Amino acid sequence: MAAGGGGERPPGPDPALEPYVQTRIFKIIVIGDSNVGKTCLTFRFCGGTFPGKTEATIGVDFRERTVEIEGERIKVQVWDTAGQERFRKSMVEHYYRNVHAVVFVYDVTKMSSFTNLKTWIEECNGHAVSPLVPRVLVGNKCDLKDLIQVPSSLALKFADAHNMLLFETSAKDPQESQNVDAIFMCLVCRLKAQRSLPCRDTEGWPAQPQPHARRLDEASGKGSCPC
Repeated sequence: MAAGGGGERPPGPDPALEPYVQTRIFKIIVIGDSNVGKTCLTFRFCGGTFPGKTEATIGVDFRERTVEIEGERIKVQVWDTAGQERFRKSMVEHYYRNVHAVVFVYDVTKMSSFTNLKTWIEECNGHAVSPLVPRVLVGNKCDLKDLIQVPSSLALKFADAHNMLLFETSAKDPQESQNVDAIFMCLVCRLKAQRSLPCRDTEGWPAQPQPHARRLDEASGKGSCPC
């Protein structure tokens, strides 16, 4: 019997010798005019709720949610920025650094927020965000059916022209919570698949048929990956 106290170690591997598994982090930024619902979308995805009261985002804020896909835990960081130039000037470089995916948001009840998407795309490209970085287009506030100014056909045409998927949803409507999840989970699934491929195959999406754009209400909303 070996000398010393402490009793016998139970059989099995030593926890100290087990390999450390690093949780991957995906940074997704949310871009668009003020008051289109960017902050509310991040609240709905990361916390599952709609904030009772929101104030204009000043500078940059981000929220996190850890998801599990095919047995792998992935931390999703959703970065929310001010839509007003005076609040975001000093932080914009940091905001675009090391981004993995981009969500462009407009308000379906406000045509100007849709028209201004061209400016946001130009800013994104101007900060050296690679065209290979996945991007999606989100029309928010679809619960305000009587006030809609941006028809789905117009948004679909824009999304197709810029090689983006189109999602139409409402961060406010609790019945749309699964659909809000689908926006971000679709990106996470694609990023995971993209980074699982050999280096020579990672220039673009995995080689499988995918629509350039689709309505969110056409997605099943079931499972961890809606794509």
